[in-house]
Amino acid sequence: MKQTLIFLLAGGFFATPALAQDDLLNNLDPAKPKTTTTATFKGTRLINGHTVETVRGKTLDFLISHRFGRLNSGVDNFYGMDEATIRLGLEYGINDRLTVGIGRSSVQKTVDLYLKYRLLRQAGQGSPVSITLFGSDAIVTEPTRQNAAAVLYYNNGERQNWTGQVLIARKFSEKFSLQVTPGIVVLGKPEAAPKTVASVGIGGRYKVSKRVSVNAEYFARFLSEADRFTAPGGAKTYNVFAVGVDIETGGHVFQLHFTNSQGMIEKQFLTQATGDFFKGDINYGFNISRTFSFDRKTKKAAAW
Repeated sequence: MKQTLIFLLAGGFFATPALAQDDLLNNLDPAKPKTTTTATFKGTRLINGHTVETVRGKTLDFLISHRFGRLNSGVDNFYGMDEATIRLGLEYGINDRLTVGIGRSSVQKTVDLYLKYRLLRQAGQGSPVSITLFGSDAIVTEPTRQNAAAVLYYNNGERQNWTGQVLIARKFSEKFSLQVTPGIVVLGKPEAAPKTVASVGIGGRYKVSKRVSVNAEYFARFLSEADRFTAPGGAKTYNVFAVGVDIETGGHVFQLHFTNSQGMIEKQFLTQATGDFFKGDINYGFNISRTFSFDRKTKKAAAW
C-alpha cells in the first residue's frame, strides 16, 4: 500500500522543461529534427538515478555529488553536516547516442565504470517514448579489514557489482516528463541473500519557472522482509526515495535534494540504503555538473 501511494504521489511531482535555444542542456542533448523530442530531462541524473539523456558527442561532463549525514542525527552532529560522502565522476560522449563514464565514491572506496546507449528517441511521428540502455560495474577497493564492518573478500571477482537497467521516459508536455526504470543489481559479495536484486524506479520533473524545476524518484525492490539485510555489517536496507529542486544559475545547475541514501551509485542506493525516509532518516545532498565541448563546430562550451 505504501509503495502504491508513493508512486501516485511521485507521478504528480514529475516533470522537466525544454528550454529555449540557449538552454544549457544543448551541450548534453544536440539539435534534432523538429519531429524529435528533446530535453526530456535537464541532464544525465534525476537525483540518484540516471535519466534517458546521454552526453553530446565530443563533450565531457564533470560531476560532483555530495551527501551529508542524517538530519535527525541531532545538534551534536550538526544535523548531519559533520559527516559526508562524495563522488567525483566524468562522462564523455563518444557520439550523440553512446556515453562512457567513470566515477569514484568514498562509500567503500568504490570505482564505477558504465556505458549508456540511447536506443530510441521520442518523436511525434515515431516512437512514443525514449529508451536508453544502462550498464555498470562497481568495484569495491577498500581494504578487507579496514574496520570491523568491512567485508572479507577472497578474490577480485567478489569486489565486482553489476547493474543493468532499461530507462524508459516520455515527455508529456513542456512542463511534465516521467521515467520508469526496471533493472537488476548482481552483487559479487552480498552480506546476505539475495545475490541478485531486481527493482523498478519511477521518477520525473516538473518545471515551476524558467530556471527552477522540482523532481522526485522512488525505487521499489522485489525483496522479502528477510532479504532486506544486505548492507555491510548486516544492517536492514530500505527502498530509496528522494525529492529535490534543480536551480539553473548561469552556467551551472545545482540539484539540491533530500534522500535516504548516502550512496550515489546503483549498487549503493539500491542495496545499501539503511535509512527509512518516512521515519526521518533523511540525508541532504546535492549534485553539480559542468560540461566541456571538444567539438570545433560548437561555438562555445556550455555548462548545466
